[in-house]
Amino acid sequence: MRYALVIEDIVDSISFEQVAPDWVPVSDGVFAGFLQNPDGTFSAPVKESPAPTQDDYEEAIQNLLEETARSRRYKQGATAFATYVTSQDPEWAAEAQAFVKWRDTVWRYAYQQLDAVLAGEREQPTLEELLAELPVPNWPAQS
Repeated sequence: MRYALVIEDIVDSISFEQVAPDWVPVSDGVFAGFLQNPDGTFSAPVKESPAPTQDDYEEAIQNLLEETARSRRYKQGATAFATYVTSQDPEWAAEAQAFVKWRDTVWRYAYQQLDAVLAGEREQPTLEELLAELPVPNWPAQS
């Protein structure tokens, strides 16, 4: 049998002997740092994910741009999509122009928000939160 010393609902120590009356029996899977739940069971502490880095944000945004380009049937991705601005096909040129305008707006907004975080003007968003804040493309009407 294993016993734990629980201080303020956190397992402080584990022993194979009941050192004192306030040590409680625990299962083999309980270790120091575990949390005691109100019902007397124990659970592993939740590890907080590290805050995203600038590289994490940039990668997530670039992935969004790539996915958007591919969703419009530009399989070579965002860079290739942007080259269609000079296409002789007016429909493709208009679509590429809308993409480039959106891409620029996305990056401008993202960097403004990250600068606001560094300046203490806003809380740091998760990747999902920042992606949800980004503007959506305004595609031209299809003919």
